[in-house]
Amino acid sequence: MSTHRPPDGPAGAPGGGALPRTLAEDLRGRGDDELALLLRARPDLTTPVPVDLTQLATRATTRASVARVLERLDRFTLQVVDAAVVLPDGFAHDALRELVGDVPQLTAAVETLRVRALLWGPTSSLRVVRTVRDLAGAAPAGLGPPLAVALGATGPARLQEVLADAGLPPTADAVGAIAALTGLFGDHKAVAALLDQAPPAALEVLDKLVWGPPSGSVRGADRPVRADEANSPVEWLLARGLLVPAGPQTVVLPRELALVLRGGRVHRALEPTPPDIATTPRDPQVVDAAAAGAAFTAVRHVEELLELWSTGGPPVLRAGGLGVRDLKRVAAALDVPESEAAVWLELAYAAGLVAGDGEADEQWLPTPAYDVWRARPVAERWATLAGVWLETTRVPGLVGTRDDKDRPVNALGPGIDRTTAPEVRHALLGRLAELPPGTSAPAADLLADLAWHRPVRTARLRSELVDRTLVEAELLGVTGRGAIGGAGRALLAGELIRAAEALAPLLPVPLDHVLLQADLTAVATGPLVVELAQELHMAADIESTGGATVYRFSEPSVRRALDSGRTAADLHRLFATHSRTPVPQPLTYLVDDIARRHGRLRVGAAGAYLRCDDESVLSELLADRRAAGLRMRRLAPTVLAAEGAPDAVLSALRSLGYAPMAESATGDVVVTRPDARRTPPRSLPPRVTGEPPAPSTGLISAAVSTIRAGDHAAVSRPRGLGNGGEAPAELPRTSAAETLLALQSALAERRPVWIGYVTREGRATQRIIVPLGLEGGYVTAQERGELHTYPLHRITGVEAEEPAGNAGTADSAE
Repeated sequence: MSTHRPPDGPAGAPGGGALPRTLAEDLRGRGDDELALLLRARPDLTTPVPVDLTQLATRATTRASVARVLERLDRFTLQVVDAAVVLPDGFAHDALRELVGDVPQLTAAVETLRVRALLWGPTSSLRVVRTVRDLAGAAPAGLGPPLAVALGATGPARLQEVLADAGLPPTADAVGAIAALTGLFGDHKAVAALLDQAPPAALEVLDKLVWGPPSGSVRGADRPVRADEANSPVEWLLARGLLVPAGPQTVVLPRELALVLRGGRVHRALEPTPPDIATTPRDPQVVDAAAAGAAFTAVRHVEELLELWSTGGPPVLRAGGLGVRDLKRVAAALDVPESEAAVWLELAYAAGLVAGDGEADEQWLPTPAYDVWRARPVAERWATLAGVWLETTRVPGLVGTRDDKDRPVNALGPGIDRTTAPEVRHALLGRLAELPPGTSAPAADLLADLAWHRPVRTARLRSELVDRTLVEAELLGVTGRGAIGGAGRALLAGELIRAAEALAPLLPVPLDHVLLQADLTAVATGPLVVELAQELHMAADIESTGGATVYRFSEPSVRRALDSGRTAADLHRLFATHSRTPVPQPLTYLVDDIARRHGRLRVGAAGAYLRCDDESVLSELLADRRAAGLRMRRLAPTVLAAEGAPDAVLSALRSLGYAPMAESATGDVVVTRPDARRTPPRSLPPRVTGEPPAPSTGLISAAVSTIRAGDHAAVSRPRGLGNGGEAPAELPRTSAAETLLALQSALAERRPVWIGYVTREGRATQRIIVPLGLEGGYVTAQERGELHTYPLHRITGVEAEEPAGNAGTADSAE
């Protein structure tokens, strides 16, 4: 980036002497690095990039932009803003120090405001942008209007009465009267002497108003009252101008008097530093182990959830989202509370792993991205989920609450986004990351710390959002026992690969074996490799999870494996290969018994037919009253016909305890395992945010160059351009080699140059450009904030640009 900076004049005035008259002139006197700091602190100013410094100053003083940057200031800096608003424009830094107090943080706070273009000018003559004063309102820091404003509508005769009752000599006019009263109320000793005569009740009234709000209600407030006629404490104060009528029933305490009563300070309590946080030290290894355990559980729950929905998920509500009953089913299937189930649902949705399938009867289904995610190592899967959680605007904790219209908030539905959620997560975890490794802190202290750093936004953040963030961080394994772990620190730094690498050694190694028990269970003492886990899910049901996972083999589960195409030999081989204990005989007998009966009965399309080589089985079936609904009849000794689709007949027979198999028209066995279903490819759900994205360093550098070039074009003049309006003198012609060399030099330094250029119509022009690229006989450059391409053969000459100084063209910009 260019290091352009005009020379400083006396007293820090840019441009060689004169004080800047406008914000635009002040910005023109700043260096490129300072402009880059402004754009980095206020990214909304780069969307779109201003064409020059005048437009930048105008955009920097709009109400929306100023309000946005004020929201990002800490409490002490906002206290400095209050003090600056109280002072008249052109105040010195020392005057600000008198109102705020002699604290070392003041200089940094003033620099923060200056960098953000909320305060401008040299230290001897600082100014607050008008928009800040407007946003501060009529009572900044609880102070009323200046006396000159409060008495602006008071008649001259009444002003002379107030002067007399306050013990001051008469003046020639209203201006003099107001000036005399202002001087009186700004003098600590004079005010003390006047208040020594006040009744105690009048002092109590001032005590109620001095720290704000500065106004109160009283009947007949605008009725003229003389000191010798005062019958109440308020009338005593009104007669001497210590209170001023602000309407028929309202009185206000003038700003000058309030400041004296406050002891010359704007705020009752100055808060230059954030509040202390009570901490609890823990063993970092214990923290990392707890976080790793939670991380592994998080990945397992998301995987179990999406496997549950792989063959057909619940319907999408008409208004979007997941029904309450379906949420209860998910919670029961995962054996977790509904609030936690909502976290895993929202996390999968935000990561793009689940979405609606887009059909007429829309269902929630895993997306193709789920298959890619599932194939990765556990640590990488966790890093993906945690990274998405850190940045998503969706708040799972809102599920089950009611919105502003008293409608329930459903999981995966609308109305669950909060634009401040990512900022809260980053702020809270960032504060934890600043503590020593293994250190936790109570939620109340973290909330107080957040309230100091972002006081304007605290009301919208609320303690519930802070609590939910800490709970979700613990569930996800970003924190462990309230402290941020090593993987969480890498995650917060935006380094997902390093976060996965930090987590991987802490995770249990996937096992390729189980312990088969005689009670028809298999115990997995840790996570299983993917292939074994899939086979066990097919042949057994999960009975319990925790320190170990217990699988239960049963007749339906073994039949499910056989229906999926496995044979008895396949299952025996699976058990013998992957069991660390001998295969128990009850399990062998169960598999053989079911396999012997499995497939003896065949179902095909008729409606449906049933075929069996054993006539006694068909006779038994015909005699079974429970099967009467199938309306079966014998077509041949080994064949029955039934009413209903083959799938329905299969389901009915299985519910009666039979073990049928489906077959095709040619008599081949049809595997009836339901296929896994996926949605079409889906993009990630949009992130709802009112903030523009943070510009990159390259974008800021280009924006500064564009603004600077546009400003040069606005305030510079080519040599030879006279005041009488005659045509400019032509630039000296340069050879092709000289032209190329000059443009290359300007490109390397990112500085503007004048060029002579012949248009397609043959008209000779002179332009100021900032070269950005030079290739293939063309120069790409910025001209007045826009991108253009110029053929080199049309450029007649090049000359270095010389700024014409601070031409006063920006008076309207602040």
